[in-house]
Amino acid sequence: MIVRFLSDLRAEFAGYNAAKLLKDVMAGLTVCAVALPLALAFGVSSGATAAAGLVTAIIAGVVIAILGGASYQISGPTGAMSAVLIGIVGSYGMQGVLFACFAAGALLLIAGVLKLGRLISFIPMPVVMGFTSGIAIIIALGQIDNFFGTVSSGSSNLAKLASYGTLGFHANLQTVLIGVLVVAVMLVWPKKWGAKVPGSLVGIVLATAVSVMAGMDGLAVVGDIPRTLLLADRLALGGVDFSMLTSLASPIITIAALGMIESLLCGASAARMKGEQFNADQELIAQGVGNLLLPLFGGVPATAAIARTSVAVKSGQQTRLTSVFHSVFLLLSMFLLGGVMARLPLSALAGVLMVTAWRMNDWAGIRYIFSHKFKSGISQFLLTMIATVVFDLTVAILLGVVYSAILHMAKSSRIKISFSAIDANRLRQIEGKQPILETAGVAYVTGMLFFGAVDEFNHCMERIPDYHHVIISMRGMPSMDVSGAQTMMELCQRFLQEGRTVAFCGMTSSVRSYFDRAGITALVGENAYFWSADQAILSLLNVEVAE
Repeated sequence: MIVRFLSDLRAEFAGYNAAKLLKDVMAGLTVCAVALPLALAFGVSSGATAAAGLVTAIIAGVVIAILGGASYQISGPTGAMSAVLIGIVGSYGMQGVLFACFAAGALLLIAGVLKLGRLISFIPMPVVMGFTSGIAIIIALGQIDNFFGTVSSGSSNLAKLASYGTLGFHANLQTVLIGVLVVAVMLVWPKKWGAKVPGSLVGIVLATAVSVMAGMDGLAVVGDIPRTLLLADRLALGGVDFSMLTSLASPIITIAALGMIESLLCGASAARMKGEQFNADQELIAQGVGNLLLPLFGGVPATAAIARTSVAVKSGQQTRLTSVFHSVFLLLSMFLLGGVMARLPLSALAGVLMVTAWRMNDWAGIRYIFSHKFKSGISQFLLTMIATVVFDLTVAILLGVVYSAILHMAKSSRIKISFSAIDANRLRQIEGKQPILETAGVAYVTGMLFFGAVDEFNHCMERIPDYHHVIISMRGMPSMDVSGAQTMMELCQRFLQEGRTVAFCGMTSSVRSYFDRAGITALVGENAYFWSADQAILSLLNVEVAE
């Protein structure tokens, strides 16, 4: 892995010159403009602080980018992660989050070393879309108080939503106006301008200016931004209590799972966008190291972010130095603009998150599965989305994957067999041979023969006509398992006991391997295997096969 990583680095920086360096610097500046308001917003929405979000973006942008599995990944705090963290902060406090981040980093590092990056391919897209939409709902629900200036209570978003029934929903007009202003700016800001200056940044600056000039002193604001990368509330390794692993097991797995899913999906998507290869296992190692270090600075868990990554690619990004420069610009912002950022209204950041939550949804994909009425995809999407909102990410993903597996098994168990009789005497007459009394036919099997399809297979084969010569065409059977091999063995034994001959054609290598190991080959002989049905027919009827 180290050799491949170094080889990829040499290829990435081959021919690197001043022109490419300038492109990386400018792309880094553009990404910084996008990342700055998001880092502040996600820091606050995670239950930590705006400073924690900023520190996370700075550290992750350097460490994860340098060790990453691609040249284009930009990592930092994300909306999905902040939605998960808010519940963990409420239950375990900030130190619990920092410890969970550290442990999740270790899990990601181990996953990368064990080369588990391809596991992401086993999660169906409707499941991914469902949990993304669920996260978007959680983000929006979590910003109701900041956006409207209301007060709620409860440890979960649903509990807070229910609390309005007893506490009342008393919106603050000034707070709502600031939030709506940011939303309006982000929605009407032209895309061609957004490529240079993001609408979120313009909206926050404008909202802050309006709140100051209008004398809206009662608005909740971000608060002081420390001019340091070592925050006061950070994880101290000397005081780590590893007994917390038991109580924090679920949050740790949730953070690690989300980090893996977001980072690998982002990498795969951007790889298609830029036309480069993506090393998923190396990316997991980078995410692991980054999340091991972040809590030591007081940062929250980070993942690769598709919004910032796509901006980097579209801005002319050349190498992973784009991410490093974006972190440098964020660091300068912390020191030079800390006083200004401290006065940002929380309702302005809430407005950014409301629009971000809306845009997180894969609307094109959602419209596609609903408009084409893919019932299995729709059910996977809805189940995962609801489970994400009601339970948590880990449960939602497990439910989605298990449900998808059940659907796949149910569909795969539908095996079909059709029978076709052979006019044996006509063939022999063409070859000038004597007519025969025996009958022959082909059984065309379509579907996988595994434990879930065995009963259906046996039921279908009971209807086979009384052929003397049976040819089983298996071109439509891509695979089988032990139960399928055992069933086929019993079928061959029955045919031979009844005095029939049996032959097979169109068999894949994996199915043939099962036949050999199950003893079917020893039973029927090597001469019972043919590439095509016509060769099997001619051979069984004692007609010469053309070379």
